Amino acid sequence: QVQLVESGGGSVQPGGSLRLSCKASGFTLTGHTMNWYRQPPGKERELVASRSGDGTNYPDSVKGRFTISPDNATTLSLQMNNLKPEDTAVYYCLSVTWNLWGQGTQVTVSS
Repeated sequence: QVQLVESGGGSVQPGGSLRLSCKASGFTLTGHTMNWYRQPPGKERELVASRSGDGTNYPDSVKGRFTISPDNATTLSLQMNNLKPEDTAVYYCLSVTWNLWGQGTQVTVSS
């Protein structure tokens, strides 16, 4: 079965770090353009990181704090540092190449 599964979410205090993983089953991520999105409570889904053959891109809201990178041929990570309460959201990975979404993982940043 072809799918993406996110993991690594949880609760953390402001200033803390989390590392999210997006694991592919049934295929490899080699050559795929991959994005991470998030959807805060009551808001629309927004792009937080993208990775393609041209490199990586981040919106200003997370630049310098988030890093998208491959761990291996089937796993993509999102390292999130210096987390803020406004980073609270459900985080999703997307294979843009195949338009395949994961189910999401919850991140909560609160003191």
